[in-house]
Amino acid sequence: MSPRREIIDNTDSSLPEGEEDFSALPGRGARNSPEKNRLISADGRREIPEEYASGEKDTTTYESQADSKADSGKRERAVSPLADMPEEVLEAGLRPRYLTEFVGQRELREHLSILIEAARQRSQSVDHILFAGPPGLGKTTLASIVANEMGTKIQVTSGPVLARGGDLAAILSGLAAGDVLFIDEIHRLSRAVEEVLYPAMEDQAIDIVIGKGPSAQAIRLTLPSFTLVGATTRTGLVTGPLRDRFGFVARLDHYGIEELRAIVFRTAKLLDVLIDEEGAWEIAKRSRGTPRLAIRLLRRVRDFVQVRGRGVITEESAVQGCEIFGVDKLGLDNLDRQILEVLCVRFEGRPVGLSTLAVSLGEEPDTLEDVYEPYLLRAGLILRTPRGRVPSPAAWRHLGLEPPGSQLFYASDGQEPQTGWQQSLTEEN
Repeated sequence: MSPRREIIDNTDSSLPEGEEDFSALPGRGARNSPEKNRLISADGRREIPEEYASGEKDTTTYESQADSKADSGKRERAVSPLADMPEEVLEAGLRPRYLTEFVGQRELREHLSILIEAARQRSQSVDHILFAGPPGLGKTTLASIVANEMGTKIQVTSGPVLARGGDLAAILSGLAAGDVLFIDEIHRLSRAVEEVLYPAMEDQAIDIVIGKGPSAQAIRLTLPSFTLVGATTRTGLVTGPLRDRFGFVARLDHYGIEELRAIVFRTAKLLDVLIDEEGAWEIAKRSRGTPRLAIRLLRRVRDFVQVRGRGVITEESAVQGCEIFGVDKLGLDNLDRQILEVLCVRFEGRPVGLSTLAVSLGEEPDTLEDVYEPYLLRAGLILRTPRGRVPSPAAWRHLGLEPPGSQLFYASDGQEPQTGWQQSLTEEN
């Protein structure tokens, strides 16, 4: 998808508190103001320099420059599932455009193909869709695929951007029949914006109030039939009334190694990277079941073989490249391993509270709980108990250490897991 050009208004559009600005709606006069052209990314989220969008400069140059300007206080992770600004610009050109090109999520692809084909046969819009799941699994890609399969346009926005009901009303009134509106992080919509969205989803209309006081007028604007596609990483935070208005709710699961290997091969072909079967398999194993991480590791290994290798990604070069960037065979980075070392070595396998663990690592408790722990729990390397975090035998073995007990077992009450040192203590007592 190529970048598109927009007109933006540089004048101050501040309004009195509580008053909505509906000047952008059709039939309403926009304020006279100086305007300028800008190029925005294909997903509609950010402005990018014209020389990169036009092809005069390589996107990777823009990426490296943006990375060098990043906040030095933030810890960069090669295995973070979140995409930074230049990475999203690059991903836009690598995303599959149709369901036949999409790899993985077999059951979800089948469901979507039925929904899309039925809507095409009836000459109607696809029912509203909600995609849920961890970041990096393809929610934004699937939203674009729905629009491409229906032959319509997609308008991309996110929950935090829509601060007022008028913001959403302006976007909805600009949609054409059959268009797709994609709202990322839909669980972060404000209550006022949700109230505007309810009649739009059910009745294809929005209710607005023009003016204040005795001269105020209530107007109902009829909207063309459209498809709302929402994406969320936290389904529990989506309000019940909003969730119930989606005709199809789907959860994306993590990918298997074979599926990730196919994604690595497809991306390598698009990036003109030479890679063999073993090299693709090695990258896929370290990708934590997330396509975004697989693509990121492929790019990092590509840089490695370009500078220190022979330009071809083999099993040996893939291992060396991943290790240089701190990603081991289980996809763990340096801080992941530090967490395991603190649990296994410093505290000798005893339960450790979240606050104690955060102080030991110099990180915030929320960062550990939201960023690092989910994968360690999913990989079976740590366990959460009422008394704190406990390393599993797999964590000891991954660090090359002998676990205190060969198996975790539970106390007589069946509630709290114990390790070998706890078993010895229990037997002595």
